[in-house]
Amino acid sequence: MSCRPHVLAIGSSSRVPDEPGRPRRRGDRAVLLKDVRIQDYRSVEDSGTVPIEIDVTCLVGKNESGKTAFLQALHLLNPLNPIKNKTQYDEVMDYPSRKSSAYKKTREANPATVVTADFTLEEHELDAVRAEFGPDCLTGTTVTVKAGYYGNKTFSVGIDTGAALRHLTAAIEVPSAELKPIKAATTVAALKAALEAVAEPSAAVTALLARIAGWRKESLSHHLIDTYWSEWLPVFFYFDDYSTMRGRVSLPHIKAREEARTLEESEKTFLSLLATVDADLADFETANFERLTRELEGAANGITDKVFEYWTQNKELRLEIRVSSADPDDEPPLNQGPIVNVRVYNPRHRVSVPFDERSRGFVWFFSFFAYFSDVEQQDGRRTVLLLDEPGLALHATAQSDFLRFIDGELAQTHQVLYSTHSPFLVKPDRFDRVRTVQDVDGRGTQVSSDIFRTDSETVFPLQTALGYELAQTLFVGPDCLLVEGPSDLLYLQILTQACEVAGLTCLDPRWVVTPVGGADKLGTFVSLLGANQLNVAALIDSNPKDKQRIAALQDNGHLKGRALIELSEITGTDEADIEDLFNPAFYVALVNAAYQGELSKPFKASDLKSKAPRITARIEQHLRENGIANGRLNHYRPAAHLLREQTDLIPKIDKDTLQRAGSLFKRLNSLLD
Repeated sequence: MSCRPHVLAIGSSSRVPDEPGRPRRRGDRAVLLKDVRIQDYRSVEDSGTVPIEIDVTCLVGKNESGKTAFLQALHLLNPLNPIKNKTQYDEVMDYPSRKSSAYKKTREANPATVVTADFTLEEHELDAVRAEFGPDCLTGTTVTVKAGYYGNKTFSVGIDTGAALRHLTAAIEVPSAELKPIKAATTVAALKAALEAVAEPSAAVTALLARIAGWRKESLSHHLIDTYWSEWLPVFFYFDDYSTMRGRVSLPHIKAREEARTLEESEKTFLSLLATVDADLADFETANFERLTRELEGAANGITDKVFEYWTQNKELRLEIRVSSADPDDEPPLNQGPIVNVRVYNPRHRVSVPFDERSRGFVWFFSFFAYFSDVEQQDGRRTVLLLDEPGLALHATAQSDFLRFIDGELAQTHQVLYSTHSPFLVKPDRFDRVRTVQDVDGRGTQVSSDIFRTDSETVFPLQTALGYELAQTLFVGPDCLLVEGPSDLLYLQILTQACEVAGLTCLDPRWVVTPVGGADKLGTFVSLLGANQLNVAALIDSNPKDKQRIAALQDNGHLKGRALIELSEITGTDEADIEDLFNPAFYVALVNAAYQGELSKPFKASDLKSKAPRITARIEQHLRENGIANGRLNHYRPAAHLLREQTDLIPKIDKDTLQRAGSLFKRLNSLLD
């Protein structure tokens, strides 16, 4: 019995017709993209395995980081809309030039793989395969698809061939001597030979032989590819700024390019608009195209109405379409007529302008709707949308509209991957769907789901998005608790959960906890919020360097008498950070886990030689002495590890820590009215 994954190349021909009694429509099912790895494509030498969300995945990176290369490589796995008719990877144009000399020596024998994508089979898809080959025919639920410079795709999935064949032969009745080799067969070839050896074949034997003969290469794996895997592989739709429609189109020019199969993406978008009313270029050659013009305007304004569901900038616009003669003095190709003019009329200003001179944001929205609605209707399969830097020309609030459009419209039926470097196209409450893209010297483009382990320029949009969100939450309630950084916020949240489980006092949910980005910024925030008549408290670390800052806060005038809480009050020590609420051994374990990749071996609290009262100071000295992380402790990393592993770690928090946390929460809650 073979349980190994079958890895087979899908051919370009020999499609097997559906078997009687098993009707399927193209597009009934499509597997979900689970993760993807891009290798040896332009700037991407090896992206690493990138997890893909079931709804929306956001690629964040600065310009020239490789976001476009990543999306375009994935697009070519199964393109719905080939860009410039490109459907395969090109070794000359696409293989990384830095490695091309070495690759030339091995490419014939070992052509490079570009995309390795894992897709998850959903239950209804598993049921379809099991209905044909039995409940034990599959040994896994993942289909791995690879594509590269070898010009075809391979599919890999765990198949128990023996179990599948036993299911196919379960109803066969022949003499026992002939039945034994049939039941013992673990390959299709062995089963076929055993069936052909039956002296007096029954109808069931004849039918099974005919069924096997109908499989491409008489192979079970090829049959599964032809019938299921390749049919369920989703298509990939790529859209960027070059796909937006133009305001004036020369009909002879676009017709010639269509016949030559050299259409630009903007021209395909125009043809998609025609397709919404079942029209094509030939319809403009009729003597009377007034009716067609009216239909086009109706369709265009129907699309506009759809756009306005998510476009809040100006809802009074409408499209006008006119056909005119060409002006011989215009630049080619607009000197060839007739010319289709698409204009946007604004009744507020009583003026119309060419479509592509209108707001670039509106042009992008409209073009995407027109293009995608057409190609989606043509194909009908589940589609993975690849949006390259969408909405760059949109105002910040319009970018928020666009995010609403992605979540409320596109992600309801499709997986969406989009790239951006705009903080307003990142949802601060959904950092889980962010993947950072960074071009690393000597390694090429790297894509990571660990968003805080990257350079400051790459992560800047995330920091800005988070900062903007925090600014919006400053005034959501009358009670504001200021803390120095995001790690303080995480520890307070987790300790509240732990105290709740232990039946101790928790932090009152009326507190809006706001990290301000450092002790030096506390004074500014206290003044800002106190001036708005809010109940403000500040929780700060206690250490000698902050003595003047603490005194200034006490004299600020915007804090109530006991609204400045130094952590040393709770720990009973001269100095304290929030980390000193924890047992030292527990916090050291967090640091070990957070810095696992940079430590030669874990260290213990007893290994810390420093006598500093604060655990963070003792650990920083240990890092300096051992040349780890440049001797600096990133306070966020242990907190982030505790957040990720809270289910396992909260039960390990000791009673003394919980007592200190409970005392802190009582102190804070006493400041509430």
